[in-house]
Amino acid sequence: QLQLQESGPGLVKPSQILSLTCTVSGGSITTSSYFWSWIRQPPGKGLEWMGTIHSDGDIYYWPSLQNRISISRDTAKNQFSLRLRSATPDDTAVYFCARYTEAVITDRKKGNWGQGTQVTVSS
Repeated sequence: QLQLQESGPGLVKPSQILSLTCTVSGGSITTSSYFWSWIRQPPGKGLEWMGTIHSDGDIYYWPSLQNRISISRDTAKNQFSLRLRSATPDDTAVYFCARYTEAVITDRKKGNWGQGTQVTVSS
């Protein structure tokens, strides 16, 4: 079975880089026709799609985050990563990685999701 696991620091200081890694097992991130995405859920709010990297390497970002976000992958480790520059307290959220056949995903009933990891941006 496909499994996804988020990892990274749970506490980030304002203005620093928020960096997370999604480790994938049970399937390859280069196998055709899948999008590998980052989604977050701020406290009291809904799921917010952030961006994705396709199995062929194409990358797409949500427009409001495009000036700060970077998604990359390490195919040898079967991992993909999120970097969000200039973090603020508004970036505090539970962060998820997920796999789906479409680029944008905001429904946990669709696709395959990691369990999520809490990240707090605070000084």
